[in-house]
Amino acid sequence: MPAGMGIRLDDGPGFPGAKITPHYDSLLVKITAKAYKREDAARKLIRALKEFRVRGVTTNKSFLLNVLKNDNFLTGTVTTSFIAENPHLLEPLQERDRAQKLLHYIGEVIINGTPKSLGAVGPPPSPVDPYIPTIETQPREGRSLKQIYDQDGAEAFAKAVRANEGLLITDTTWRDAHQSLLATRLRTIDMLNIAPATSVALRNCYSLENWGGATFDVSMRFLRECPWERLAAMREAVPDIPFQMLLRGANAVGYTSYPDNVVHDFCKVAKETGMDVFRIFDSVNYIENMKLGIDAVGQAGGIVEAAVCYTGDVSDPKKGKYTLEYYLNFVRELEALGIHVLAIKDMAGLLRPEAASLLVGSIREEFPDLPIHVHTHDTAGTGVASMLAAGRAGADAVDAASDAMSGTTAQPPLGALVASTAGTNLDTGLDLNEVSALNEYWEECRGLYAPFESGQKSGSADVYIHEMPGGQYTNLLYQSTQLGLTGQWSSVKKAYAAANRLLGDIIKVTPSSKVTGDLAQFLVANNLTEQDVIDQAETLSFPSSVIEYFQGYLGIPPFGFPEPLRSRVLKGKTIPGTDGKSCFEGRPGAEMAPYDFDATRTKLQEKYRGSTIGDTDLLSYAMYPSVYDEYMEHKGEYGNLSYLDTRTFLTGMKIGQELAVTLEPGKQLVVKLVGIGSPDKDGIVDIQFELNGQPRMAHIKDKSAVGGAQQRLKAIVGVEGSVGAPMPGVVLETKVKRGDKVKAGDPLVLLSAMKMETLVGAPCGGVVKNLVVTAGDNIDGGDLLVEIE
Repeated sequence: MPAGMGIRLDDGPGFPGAKITPHYDSLLVKITAKAYKREDAARKLIRALKEFRVRGVTTNKSFLLNVLKNDNFLTGTVTTSFIAENPHLLEPLQERDRAQKLLHYIGEVIINGTPKSLGAVGPPPSPVDPYIPTIETQPREGRSLKQIYDQDGAEAFAKAVRANEGLLITDTTWRDAHQSLLATRLRTIDMLNIAPATSVALRNCYSLENWGGATFDVSMRFLRECPWERLAAMREAVPDIPFQMLLRGANAVGYTSYPDNVVHDFCKVAKETGMDVFRIFDSVNYIENMKLGIDAVGQAGGIVEAAVCYTGDVSDPKKGKYTLEYYLNFVRELEALGIHVLAIKDMAGLLRPEAASLLVGSIREEFPDLPIHVHTHDTAGTGVASMLAAGRAGADAVDAASDAMSGTTAQPPLGALVASTAGTNLDTGLDLNEVSALNEYWEECRGLYAPFESGQKSGSADVYIHEMPGGQYTNLLYQSTQLGLTGQWSSVKKAYAAANRLLGDIIKVTPSSKVTGDLAQFLVANNLTEQDVIDQAETLSFPSSVIEYFQGYLGIPPFGFPEPLRSRVLKGKTIPGTDGKSCFEGRPGAEMAPYDFDATRTKLQEKYRGSTIGDTDLLSYAMYPSVYDEYMEHKGEYGNLSYLDTRTFLTGMKIGQELAVTLEPGKQLVVKLVGIGSPDKDGIVDIQFELNGQPRMAHIKDKSAVGGAQQRLKAIVGVEGSVGAPMPGVVLETKVKRGDKVKAGDPLVLLSAMKMETLVGAPCGGVVKNLVVTAGDNIDGGDLLVEIE
């Protein structure tokens, strides 16, 4: 309640918990201000109104504030037509209402549990709060790599890396490590908590990898955080270590190609927000896609670290078509484009020690001045040996992760590399005691993410068979569970190898790895063999990613597309907006019209009134329109949740528990859960909180009180016109209605399961007799979608 000189309050029935109905005088409270001048009285009223916090009912607060700011009203020159002449007075003011939205989210988790979309299927978070170490700042000798880059540019950075004595380290804990181990679920708050200690312990690192890749998508889609705000907050917390991101070439941080201006603007804004090193790769090593990413980063002023994606085994001349000469030719093409650093991206952990020595040594011999940075995964347990071999062969930097966030499908352990090289010519310049202090934090922090653990107990050499990228392993395992393939993980891994063969033995890294994973799950869910796929390709409803791969959305793979499978998959299919083309003939983005950012800004400003739509919003929407919309809707309902601790974010609170939440410097909420009511006749539960000592209520719908799930009909096996769902998911869109005439292959229903979209096509021609689903329906594999007569 407001107070102060010249302010008087006359109470109405506005006490906490009061029921305000339209059938009674709805006055909550009357406020009067007194001053010598009308303008001074108005200022007092404005201040007092802004101090009011009224929740649970609609008030005229916005109207009163608009009136008190009107010049005509302040001078007293108004008539009875004042409101009609000033309709803007009725426009509502946007209040953040952060506290009530936060209580509403906590209440939602308490009553209805952790949101299913998060995939928190494991044991509950650890009850232990991670200990945050303090590491004393040490004096630095000379300039840091970050200072060299900021002051002298990217070329000077590259020369400093090459001139460094020892082996530089990129710490991947903040990105690829948790993407590989915890399905990319690490939240911003847990990185910021350890940021001060990290900025000291890792001051001599090549970089911190902390952005891009799957983190951009997952932060919005599942964690409901803004990836741009995450980057800005990390940059403020760690100002003197280069930041590194993963850029998917022409795919930016998405799963398909985008117009060129989207990629250029993305890199520009990322650089302005705090990014330094851009590791650029293409999922099929398509040089034309690489050129776009390299040009975009170069124009933005970033450090161009261009990657050659590694698969096969260069140490075995009999191992397929990805030979040493293939990689050397690709490196030659990259070097000719003026890159600053070369990365060898071993996304599945296939780079064995002997192969690392051969590949790195050969590149170093031919390119003595080019910095080489090697990335691997420790899936088979050979990561440390491979990175040491790479260092001895001439690599300047390698990737590692804090010990507690390393191993198996993540990177090799940082502590092991630091200890193994100490005092040698490969000394990392890092102090084992300091990196161990960071590791103690991550040991306890990882316990908070127990619900996302994959259950993998050890490394596995079968990666040399299925070749699944480490960053995809845990995500695909979770997706398979959600798709109803629980207990069939071994089958999915075998199908992954089969899918790779069907696709032409391709480089497998996002987004091409997603294509392979989607096809693998499709094979298992529908009990298909490789020969079945080839024979039935014209009638199967493949995942959209598979169709787009064959249409050339990702570019052209090194050894072309497999035939006759490609022609059969694309039979009767065309690319929208291309005058009937069935596939791209070169770089997809080159054939796309520039993205209309101005029109998108207008659209989003109209859709999200009261929100400031900046360049970062436009870029997020350009790459993930539906995900961005879901994020904004969630933010509108629950507010910004990035400052809520992870345990509460996942499990809510217990009665009697008290929680401190810092919204911003100087603004802290103290929340206490007082009591939980029982559902009323409408299933609404009243939850009583104390907020900064004042009673607050949240009213939550108990979803368990709703009736049981609808029993759906199953498609009839063997009846061609009985069209069933190829796998579980959600109906995104129906493409037909009852009575429509369709031809074989015409789109019927668009389904989504996790990140996989599938357009179900008509298996035969005829008339739509029955459409039994609608947008938003949850369906299981085999459920009837459409009947064609």
